[in-house]
Amino acid sequence: MNSLFKALNDETRRQIVDLLKERDMNAGEIAEEFNISKPSISHHLDILKRADLVTSEKKGQFIVYSLNTTILEDLIAWILTLKK
Repeated sequence: MNSLFKALNDETRRQIVDLLKERDMNAGEIAEEFNISKPSISHHLDILKRADLVTSEKKGQFIVYSLNTTILEDLIAWILTLKK
């Protein structure tokens, strides 16, 4: 859970999550949406992957990133237990 909160603590990573909410994208497509270097985008994607917020799949010469909604459902369920 700590890695999940760490991943969501950064504005760029939250923006990447928002982009992937709309559709699956490769790293180049994601990088086009930001004014930061491609290695920085890769670093953010790595943190999101380690937190299980994002999955990746190699398709041809590209790696396509997808939002992992299962981890978000787990987070929501945990937050709801705090209400009890």
